[in-house]
This record gives sequence, C-alpha cells and structure tokens, in this order.
Amino acid sequence: MTILRRGNVGADVRELQRLLRTRGAQIELTAEFDDATLAAVVAAQTHYGLVVDGKAGSKTLLALQLDGRQPGQLGADDLRRAAAQLEVPLASIRAVNEVESTGPGFLPDGRPVILFERHIMYRQVRALGLDADALARQYPNIVNPKRGGYMGKAAEHMRLARASDIDHACALASASWGLFQIMGYHWERLGYASAEAFADAMRQGEAQQLDAFVRFVLADTALHKALKARRWATFAAGYNGPAYKDNLYDVRLARAYARYEALEREPA
Repeated sequence: MTILRRGNVGADVRELQRLLRTRGAQIELTAEFDDATLAAVVAAQTHYGLVVDGKAGSKTLLALQLDGRQPGQLGADDLRRAAAQLEVPLASIRAVNEVESTGPGFLPDGRPVILFERHIMYRQVRALGLDADALARQYPNIVNPKRGGYMGKAAEHMRLARASDIDHACALASASWGLFQIMGYHWERLGYASAEAFADAMRQGEAQQLDAFVRFVLADTALHKALKARRWATFAAGYNGPAYKDNLYDVRLARAYARYEALEREPA
C-alpha cells in the first residue's frame, strides 16, 4: 500500500485525518499531510507503541482502525532493545529500519515475507551431494545456477513448498526472511540450532525478525564497526552488496539518521 507522509495530499490523507480524529486528534480534514497531521501521527504511533517515524503505513492505519497495535508487530521498545544490543544510537536503528526493512514482515495471511533464491537452492543441493544440474533441468524456477524467477508475495511460498519437496532444510536456507530479508543459510553463524529453527523464529513475529538482523550485524565485525561509526557507505556495501549505490542506500541511511537524530534532540 501507499505510505502517507508529510507533503502528501488527497483522499487518502483525508481518511487518515478522519481516523486520527476518531482517536482524539484535534485536526482539520484538510486532505493535506501538514504539520498538524504529522504531529497527530507521531502521537498515535507513540500511544500504540509503534515505530515512531511520522509516516502512516499499513501498521499505523490498522492500529487507528482497531485502536491498538496488533500482536507480532514491531514496536518502539524492540528498536530500543536492538540499539542497546548493538551499542548504537536509537536513531541508527530507526534509520536502518526505515531504509533496509521491507515494510511489514508478514503477508496478510500471516505468513512471513520471504524471497526464494533459486541460485542459492542450486548451491545448497549441490553441497548436499545431489545432482544440482539434473534438478535445474527438471525444476528451472526452483533450482538454477542463475538468480531470478521471482514471483513475489504469497507465490514465493509456493516456490518454497516445491523446493521443500526436494529437500526441506535446503529450501529454508535458500529463502530470505522477514523485515530485513536475512538469508536462511546464515542460521548456524547467527546461533540458531538449524535452518528449521531459524525459519520458526521468523514466523513468530517482527521482533524475532529484528533479532535476526541484530545477530547478523554482531556476527560481522566489520559491519558492526561500520554501523557504530555511522560509516553508511561501508555499512550499505556490507549489508546490500556492491550494488548498494544503485539504490542510494548509503545516502538514504545518512539522511534518515540525520532526521531521526534531530527528532531525538527536540524537547519533549
């Protein structure tokens, strides 16, 4: 869905303002996401224990509609805990959550967001001693030396299920999971008992998905140092790979950090 933010105008903003008014906000139905609407969104996110970013996405709108944060959703306390574990400012975690996360960590049907990587499945089954090339000829969209074949959203779980028919553990290891799209094959390095245990944790909630991100950073000394020093280009290169510049990850992280750091310095 569209994420509403400061500067937006239109019917969707008017509906947001209407929802905010039903929860006590003293704002006008201007259909413009102005300063008053921003303040009301921040107040609502704080009240519901959501991640406070001043943007109205699906989680904020659902909380306003149902008058409460839903079980399993990432909250402000989760971000504070992650910041403490990584020994970085809260603004750093808020920036990473904004730029690097995929949005909701779960599909509307309750399953975690995943992206199945057929080239990783090729590598996993080959390491297991199976004939990866024969499997690639038979199931090219599931096992393939080249990346691709993405179908998105719920259809990725269909690909995962087909891969599980070949080998369940290899399939789980060949998908990226949750908010921060951590690859399953990292399970051992991140301290999980198995690929199955990692996948089970990713199914429990967005807090567990954030924990996987924290483990991922702690397991990589260079990545952790870059995050602590706010060397955003180094962090983005380590986390996103050499193509990070194509999406301006470092620039977006730096801007988000500066914005959140300024907000945290503002008097309450």
